[in-house]
Amino acid sequence: METQTTTKTIGLVVGSLRHDSFCKKVANYLAGALKGQFDVTIVDISDLPLYNEDLDHEGSVPSSWARLRHDVAALDAVIFVTPEYNRSMPAVVKNAMDVASRPYGANVWSGKPGAVVSVSPGAIGGFGANHHLRQVATFLNIYMMQQPEAYIGGIGGAVDANGVTDERIQGFLQQIAKAFTDWVNRLADA
Repeated sequence: METQTTTKTIGLVVGSLRHDSFCKKVANYLAGALKGQFDVTIVDISDLPLYNEDLDHEGSVPSSWARLRHDVAALDAVIFVTPEYNRSMPAVVKNAMDVASRPYGANVWSGKPGAVVSVSPGAIGGFGANHHLRQVATFLNIYMMQQPEAYIGGIGGAVDANGVTDERIQGFLQQIAKAFTDWVNRLADA
């Protein structure tokens, strides 16, 4: 009897809503780097109302929350690509993490391999956002890839209207994609 293998689906959660964001360009580059190994999708978090437990009852759940929960549940793994706002992740990312982890006992993030890439025009590459996001992900039972760490500073000079153009950053993102592929496959074999 032949066993049929299915391609795993990787979700990219982009923490910047700006149309021409650096994070979107990095996420698109990662999507291309991962495409040969996985189905890759961008997870839409742009239209989520702030989490409010009063709305989280059958019949009153916002449709965007239901869509996000469905989309995240269908993923095999997730990569967060985030900017840093005031030494932390943007509220839109934290809200998406909250919405998809509720109601209590229905956390659709749980058990998924994950990674975080932080992006900043500044020199320290979003270190604070990266680590705050990791802290929340740990509680949500996302199995975060530890190495290589991905803090991309000086991003403004590494992209243009067409995406990531800096060869050094491209090479680093290829390393991240390879390490994440290995991480996802290692956990799938465990």
